[in-house]
Amino acid sequence: MIAMRLFSVIRSTSFSLSMFSCSICLPFYLHVSSSCFRAADARNWDPAASLTLNHPTLVLLEKNCKTRHHFKQILAQMIRLHLASRTFPMSRLLYFSAISHPEHLLNYAILLFRHFTPNPNLFILNTMILALSFSITQSVTIYNLMLSLQICPDEHSLLPLLKSCDCFSVGQQIHSHVIVNGLSSNVYMQNSLMKVYMDSGKTEFAHQVFDQMSLKDLVSYNIMVSGCAKNGFILEGFELLNCMIQEGIDFDEYSMVGILQLCGRLKNVILGKSINAWVMRRKFLLPKSSLVLGNALMDMYVKCEEIGFALKVFEGLEKRSQISWNIIISGFANAGEFDAAYRYFNMTPLKDLASWNSLLAGFAQHGDWGAVTNIFKEMAAQDIKPDKITSFNLISAASETGVLDQGRCVHGLVLKAHGSSDEFLGSALIDMYCKCGSTESSLRVFQMIGGKDVTTWTAMLAGLAFHGRGIEALELFRRLKEEGLMPNYVTLIAVLTGCSHSGLVDQGLKIFSSMREEYGVEPGVEHYGCIVDLLARSGKLIEARDLIRRMKIKPSKSMWGAILSASRAHGDLKLGNEALKELVQLNPEEDGGYILLSNAYASCGRWSYSNKVREIMGRRGIKKNAGWSSVEVNGVLHAFVSWDKRLSNLEDIRNVLLELHKEMEIIAGTL
Repeated sequence: MIAMRLFSVIRSTSFSLSMFSCSICLPFYLHVSSSCFRAADARNWDPAASLTLNHPTLVLLEKNCKTRHHFKQILAQMIRLHLASRTFPMSRLLYFSAISHPEHLLNYAILLFRHFTPNPNLFILNTMILALSFSITQSVTIYNLMLSLQICPDEHSLLPLLKSCDCFSVGQQIHSHVIVNGLSSNVYMQNSLMKVYMDSGKTEFAHQVFDQMSLKDLVSYNIMVSGCAKNGFILEGFELLNCMIQEGIDFDEYSMVGILQLCGRLKNVILGKSINAWVMRRKFLLPKSSLVLGNALMDMYVKCEEIGFALKVFEGLEKRSQISWNIIISGFANAGEFDAAYRYFNMTPLKDLASWNSLLAGFAQHGDWGAVTNIFKEMAAQDIKPDKITSFNLISAASETGVLDQGRCVHGLVLKAHGSSDEFLGSALIDMYCKCGSTESSLRVFQMIGGKDVTTWTAMLAGLAFHGRGIEALELFRRLKEEGLMPNYVTLIAVLTGCSHSGLVDQGLKIFSSMREEYGVEPGVEHYGCIVDLLARSGKLIEARDLIRRMKIKPSKSMWGAILSASRAHGDLKLGNEALKELVQLNPEEDGGYILLSNAYASCGRWSYSNKVREIMGRRGIKKNAGWSSVEVNGVLHAFVSWDKRLSNLEDIRNVLLELHKEMEIIAGTL
């Protein structure tokens, strides 16, 4: 019955025995037939006694099968000779179709596995797990079947599962099976586990695996260094490189890629240039490795905002990949050199989705909504399907403009493409609505997200804090802890900002004092800045100043700026002068501190001192940056500054202002 079922399935795929007579397949069929009949009593071949490929049909499968039609003919011959019911021939058939030629024959492998392997062995199960490793759901299903059959998995069972793993929780479960099955000392397995944890952003778990390794090879170090660079642990990355040098492990091109990634995250172009020179001296840039290192060098220079050096590397490459083109496009776009970005975009041999996203990200970063929409329309016209990165760039562009109608349009596109439960895009939408002034919309987005992570909660906390809704921010912070989530560095900045903007002094100080013990977070300059601002706003200027003096880290401009601003509000000009001196030492070219102190004197009626501060600014060549305002009209954002005469409709604006002024005078006269 099983054979008849398979024959019916094969027949439904336009295969029939009459195909043997086709002119294309006839020579191959004759070869099959002659080989089979020359075999000495093929039916007596016992695969249990010999696992060699000495059966003529298997020889043809391994050496002569070139097309799907050939495979179907060999499959029919195996069924006729009753080989399909034997374990070894079926294992070779599955390996050939699922591993050697999955692009054409994987569906046949799944069919054969389901209907012709009622008692699969370890090799067959491992073959199917590897073949289906592109889908964590399907590969785990085969693995569960293995466990239900009480077959003990080996490293070939678990490594493909790690390859297909895209979730931290699933990776942890696979890790537990690695330990239970005694495979935790396998170096390749340990390296794969570290990569899964690093890709999930769980650096501490990767470090635990790394520290427990008795034998660390070059790949182990490369994974850790690249993972530290990717997740922002720059110091740890350089410490690992130092360990490699001390243990006498030679660097390869992938080690150099990790070092360049660290330099890019650090934005240290001097160190990056040193590494570049070292690479050239060691002759790493051979034809085999030049593309990998060349792309890493370009990426490092782009992140260090040295687009000129990135272009030199790009032009020096003998061979360029699509990644090379995308890096240079992204570099010009992020630097605001849009003409050059467009020129290289049009020169790209193959425009993939990453090319479009690179261009979109640059315009979004600079808030050019018109260019972003034009690029997105062009993508749609060329039938380029957007992904999450595309949607994120659209959200970022809407956030930069701050126009609510544009944000709602983007939200509609995101809902249509990705639904409402995506954490990554949901966090970006929350931030966008808060920047557009609609915290109620951001709260609705927050409630619609199913599995909220710490980033989602932090985005909502930051939005409430920005709009001065400190009480609600504290309530949300309490709920976050009740959900069993641990606040991170940024989460605590958000909640302390909420306390500062709402005058919640006691609550803010309590959270700040418990950061180390309760949350395991060492207070940084941003956290101290929030507390200084909190104390200054509440009139506790001396306490705020003393806190800055007691800090073990260097104070930021915003701290003394907060004291200077509060000094003006509370009329403490002596402390304001002290704060200005500290600001000038930190940044002599900044105009903000001078303006604040000048305004403070003016508000107290001490005009001579106010004018003196302005004169000091003039002598030092410091000019006040002009403030600007914006207004949204019919979904378009119009920006203008004081005394701006470049507006085409300037006279109309003046006439409207005069009319409004007259109406205000009339209303004032009637009151």
